[in-house]
Amino acid sequence: MYVRRSAAVLAAVTVIGTVTPAFAADSSPSPSGALPSGLYGTADPTYDGVWRQSLALIAQHRADVRPAATAVDWLVGQQCANGAFAAFRAEPAKACDAKTMVDTNSTAAAVQALAAVGGHHTEIGKAKTWLRSAQNKDGGWGYTAGGASDANSTSVVIGALNSSDGLHAPNVQKDGKSPYDALVKLSLPCADGGAFAYQPDKKGELSANADATAAAVVAASGQGMLTARAGDKGATDCAGGSRRTPEQAAANGAAYLAKALERDGYLKSALAGAEDQPDYGNTADAVVALAVQGGAPAARKPLEWLERNATAWAKQNGPAAYAQLILAAQATGTDPRDFGDTDLVKQLNATGPAPRSAANGSVTASATPSEEEKEDGDSPFGVWWYVGIFLVVGIGIGFLLSGRNKGK
Repeated sequence: MYVRRSAAVLAAVTVIGTVTPAFAADSSPSPSGALPSGLYGTADPTYDGVWRQSLALIAQHRADVRPAATAVDWLVGQQCANGAFAAFRAEPAKACDAKTMVDTNSTAAAVQALAAVGGHHTEIGKAKTWLRSAQNKDGGWGYTAGGASDANSTSVVIGALNSSDGLHAPNVQKDGKSPYDALVKLSLPCADGGAFAYQPDKKGELSANADATAAAVVAASGQGMLTARAGDKGATDCAGGSRRTPEQAAANGAAYLAKALERDGYLKSALAGAEDQPDYGNTADAVVALAVQGGAPAARKPLEWLERNATAWAKQNGPAAYAQLILAAQATGTDPRDFGDTDLVKQLNATGPAPRSAANGSVTASATPSEEEKEDGDSPFGVWWYVGIFLVVGIGIGFLLSGRNKGK
């Protein structure tokens, strides 16, 4: 749903070629030095600090939890003077420069998190202004400013633009093209399944991508991480027609997801070289997309699968994973405090500074992670995410990173 960066890694690996690691690596290497105060999670934040912090704050808001001031301050302190956010800045007191790798995904996620906690109009306004400056002529966004538009990045920016007062997505246009024009351009006709592609390949052709589809269905419906709730549009059948509106494209994308989930109730990993296994993050994103389009009943089967199977995955992968499950629960009207016999909200809160208050007035203390949890790590992406990052940086591809997890 929410621009899981694994999609961009997938695109990067596609450019590079199939990668098969000959070793087993820890999915979340420990950072050098102490973790920043206020940050959620225990894994190295270099590539996902702002992302996982933003998802944690959004999920807490959706669960009526008031986050710790230190957690909010940490996120605010990551912003550059021009309004953009990088994935992580180890020295936030140092001014951003041309070498600071700011990106649309981190910036858009942070906008939604700051809108959730309230009281940050200046920071949100600056971030939206930067996002507008990074918009492509087709109306969409790439992972970095100037990069080719992709469905995931465009979707998370739409969610950011629609998350607060002021500049909203339909009015943010470049050369007469809106973000929704960019999404529709990345949607496939029903004859090809009705999904969304991440972005065109070198020949300009589109290929179905479940992660991009989940994100785009929510965005094409005008929603985002902060607002996604069950809709009432009914059936998830793919409708034909040569001219697709954003609403039609969203319905078609939901139909594609429903079919993909029909047999097993979960989506499978699509990363090159990965084993044929469930993709928990993408499945959670798909639950939100199906609920937004067709209501809670449309998402019942994958939601029940997540309740039975995903809590161990979330424990291993930390705050972003817990947040995804909370958002899936919220979108379907499910209690995230009783999700497969797990209190997701309590578990999320325990990965960082204790929140100021919860819905019942209580304060959940922050837990010290066990040695086992530290070994497991809390990266929402996994080893393939890190492999993709280093490959991308190594060859200088124009975008950095698709979990969904993305991976996780």
